[in-house]
Amino acid sequence: IFAKSLNVPLYQLLGGKVRDRVICYPHIRGDTTEELVADAKNKVNEGWQFVRFDLPSQGDSLDADRSVQMGIEQFAAVREAVGPNIHMLIDVHTRLNTAHAIQLCRGLEPYHPFFVEDPIRSENSTSLERVARSTPIPIAMGEQYATKWEFQHVVENELIDYCRVDLCIVGGITETLKLRGWCETHYIDLAPHNPLGPVSTAACLHIDLATSNFAVQECARVPGEVFPDLFPTQVPFENGWLLPPTSPGLGS
Repeated sequence: IFAKSLNVPLYQLLGGKVRDRVICYPHIRGDTTEELVADAKNKVNEGWQFVRFDLPSQGDSLDADRSVQMGIEQFAAVREAVGPNIHMLIDVHTRLNTAHAIQLCRGLEPYHPFFVEDPIRSENSTSLERVARSTPIPIAMGEQYATKWEFQHVVENELIDYCRVDLCIVGGITETLKLRGWCETHYIDLAPHNPLGPVSTAACLHIDLATSNFAVQECARVPGEVFPDLFPTQVPFENGWLLPPTSPGLGS
């Protein structure tokens, strides 16, 4: 509301742009390794510089040993298909225990993941420390934390490399700004969680544009393709990048 009264985009009130566009990552999917590889190639051809997919499971269940082995094999296949210059991410969705998470990370090391997301559940940061100290692969987490205080131990002890803050859960833009500065003092970059809709995407975009310690933005749903009847104006998007809006407020 205040931004609209000043007739400027919100990022101007957050300190102004530190970049001219925001790099994003999509979700790729496939029931088989071949389908996953095909979707990855399609996304790269569309201009995306990142690909992200889930640790494979067996329907609604998960055999940890099998999922870890399949995840490593699929990651290797996608890496071979997209080449060394595309960034790759894998989301475990907190479904492994500490030992299996370490096994997965060590198996992925030859393929240079950009990060492994949520390798274990978020409650026990001591267990997360075991994972983080056992592999050089960057760890990303934070989407399950509902306040900045829940981030305290993992930030202060530098157990994560990428902060997966969810603006819609942690307390909005103001709380995210506090967390942003806190992370910066520990060389932790933001990679905001955003599997939601146009409003969440717009809010993330303004944070990203005004944040020096920003890495990549999750963009599971491309602006303009989600609820266009409810949100006829959505933030600009082009070839895997979110672009700065010029209208007041969130720009949507």
